[in-house]
Amino acid sequence: MNLPPVIRVALVDDHSLVRDGIRALLSVMPQLDVVGEAENGAQAIEMVGRCQPDLLLMDIGLKDKNGLELTRLLGKQYPSLKILILSMYDNYEYVSESVRSGASGYVLKNAPSREIIAAIEAIISGGTFYSAEIAQRLATDPHTDNELTPRESQVLAKMVQGLNNKEMARELDISVRTVETHRLSIRRKLNIDKPAALVKYAIDHGIISR
Repeated sequence: MNLPPVIRVALVDDHSLVRDGIRALLSVMPQLDVVGEAENGAQAIEMVGRCQPDLLLMDIGLKDKNGLELTRLLGKQYPSLKILILSMYDNYEYVSESVRSGASGYVLKNAPSREIIAAIEAIISGGTFYSAEIAQRLATDPHTDNELTPRESQVLAKMVQGLNNKEMARELDISVRTVETHRLSIRRKLNIDKPAALVKYAIDHGIISR
């Protein structure tokens, strides 16, 4: 896996002990440089502007602002910033909202260290990552809505046309990261990987014409 020689990482968590633990974990990856820390939303906004990290490890339960709201705000201000949610919450609503907010991944704080490192590697390489436990919950949660949203239908139409993520982002006027999250949601909802099956679904549901 080709990673940049130096990845600028910042931590947002309201517990200093948690930040200390994450920083110690990240020290095993020499290409990671922890350039900033924040314990609340106001500090995070200032810190990101000042330190310009490539990747932000974000908690949800901040004292002054919900981490998912902050993810949405920072994603608009810094489109190239990648955000990994590190949370103690494993319920579907938080995970689903993290996708809509533009986060590139969601990992539980009690996950093995190797999973957090794998998430960082996947996200920096342009992908997404969800803990195995989170992915299983998404697949089996009875509240999961399997109907595609209008935007997901647009992305699916571009997928079956053979466009890559950058081309889709340009045509739909959204970020590449947003395209990736929509593709993740489409795969989860439809459980379809083969191009021919995707085309059939798109035709059967009126997303594209024959």
